[in-house]
Amino acid sequence: MPRFPERFRSDRLLRSFQGVLGLLMMGLTSGYLYAEGVDRIVAIVEDEVILESELQKRIEMVRQGMSASDAPTPSGLALARQVLERLILEKIQINLAEKSGLRIDDETLRQAVQQIAQKNNVTPEELRQSLRTEGIEYSEFLEQIRGELAQQRLRASQVNNQIKISDREIEHWMKSRGQSAANPDAEFLLGHILISTPQAASPQALKAGKERADKLIEELRGGLDFKEATLRSSDSSEALKGGDLGWRKLSAMPTLFADLVPKMKKGDLEGPIRSPSGFHIIKLLDTRGGDAERITKTRVRHILIKPNELINNNDAKKKLDAIRARIEAGDDFGDLARGNSDDKGSAVKGGDLGFVSPGALVPEFEQAMIALDPHQLSQPVQSQFGWHLIQVLERQESDDTQELLKKKAQDDIFNRKVGEETEIWLRRIRDEAFVEIRIPELLPEGAQPPPAQTSDP
Repeated sequence: MPRFPERFRSDRLLRSFQGVLGLLMMGLTSGYLYAEGVDRIVAIVEDEVILESELQKRIEMVRQGMSASDAPTPSGLALARQVLERLILEKIQINLAEKSGLRIDDETLRQAVQQIAQKNNVTPEELRQSLRTEGIEYSEFLEQIRGELAQQRLRASQVNNQIKISDREIEHWMKSRGQSAANPDAEFLLGHILISTPQAASPQALKAGKERADKLIEELRGGLDFKEATLRSSDSSEALKGGDLGWRKLSAMPTLFADLVPKMKKGDLEGPIRSPSGFHIIKLLDTRGGDAERITKTRVRHILIKPNELINNNDAKKKLDAIRARIEAGDDFGDLARGNSDDKGSAVKGGDLGFVSPGALVPEFEQAMIALDPHQLSQPVQSQFGWHLIQVLERQESDDTQELLKKKAQDDIFNRKVGEETEIWLRRIRDEAFVEIRIPELLPEGAQPPPAQTSDP
């Protein structure tokens, strides 16, 4: 089973679900802000449209979230532009997911809703009732979660799965981060603003972007609130969170920030920093440290059945159910793995994945593995790779500093590359997609409106 680049951490998934739930459960009403009886087309994205009602509903959700977190609310126009851009990117990603055949089945959706409910300490039925009380259609909630899952799987296949980490990179990390290696859990809270430029931007576009960034830095140093500036001007995907990148270790940051941050003091600004995405401005919001921790490694084996053109999803699960019954009746797990598992790398070893560290496997697999006692069999578990039958063989704790640092190096390099490559990938698919914004006021700052349509004489 692939371990490293294909993983997608469960805590991120749950945070994403929780964020969606938080926005939906913060008092959203069903009323729209658009003129009664008129629902204009705001934008066309590929072969879909974004209606004014859809945009206004999402704006209200974002406002509710900002109000609950005491974040500064930007002007109506600046907020509308940010929210519209997020909607456009969502439409593009969902469209690409559908074209790629990525479909979130009902069982995966059910498990996702159950995770959201558990994370919020309610039952699925209580979650449904809470949504109903807030006037939110449950079907609409499910489709939003389905769309978020599809986007995550698309990004995993297009970005995460393409990331490779060499031994040389790990060695370089451990040498170049000697200071942070002494305190490997030191973290930095960074604020980020991106003034984007198109791919292969012209000199004029680069000059305009640089001038915007320079002017913004001047305003920030003159007292402009960083979050307000981010909400008003940033093209980054974190703009609606005030540019907050979250707590990150030094080497988990984008490469172009990593050499600057250790020299910064709390409150310092740096920029503009040029990258293929545009011009960046960063602010060090806070720092914190921590001690190294012991890790529990698990020796685990599995049997994987993948749906394909000959066996559908339900039949794959039934096949695994039958294999599980044979093991419980006394058949050897290793023999059945060698004869049936679609993970050919582990099948030759009887399904044995060896000892794995926390975070090395996809979240659905890892969550099921953690819940098992040694030699206990799991029920069939679905992941993006197919259906797994899992058995834990043994566990051991490790406090090997070098091993811990190596794992941290792998995690940090992966997270850094994911951040960098995702930003570039999002800009690329945005540039390549057909997008027509119908309301000129909502065009990104500096963009030119499309030429007026003329009728034939």
